[in-house]
Amino acid sequence: MGRSIAVVAAAVMGAMSLGSVAVAREIVPFDGAVAPGTILIRTAERKLYYVRSDGTALRYRVAVGRPGKQWFGEARIDGKYVKPAWAPPPEVKHDNPRLPAVIPGGSPGNPMGARALTLDGGEYAIHGTNRPASIGTYASYGCIRMLNEDIVDLYDQVAVGTRVIVER
Repeated sequence: MGRSIAVVAAAVMGAMSLGSVAVAREIVPFDGAVAPGTILIRTAERKLYYVRSDGTALRYRVAVGRPGKQWFGEARIDGKYVKPAWAPPPEVKHDNPRLPAVIPGGSPGNPMGARALTLDGGEYAIHGTNRPASIGTYASYGCIRMLNEDIVDLYDQVAVGTRVIVER
């Protein structure tokens, strides 16, 4: 498939502390025409909704792609990874040639954070971040960034095959 990010499951992860960082998730009413169990990302809002069957959604603040780096459409989760390693895609490597070929999972410089949900059909993922101040901004090359505490929460609720919709 030519995936240009290599996400590699790391070794066994120890207990994760939520620390003093406030999580960005909340339960909100949701009456959209989206089936329960779907992840809906509204890029303009910089919000991710995990639609529940009771007329609500878990809403998370996220960082999304910078202008010109965004994508829209549908995908499915095709992989779930704990403390993933990261191989910068060619575009990122071009812009930052000093990056190593692979940044090990769990390293402070690894932008994938605590968990990653890879999406089929390309090089994108929904993942944690080592830059929590970027949440709520247009910051990435197209991936969806979440606070590490929030990606851990979402990761525990979704399965491979979960539908993901990215809207403007």
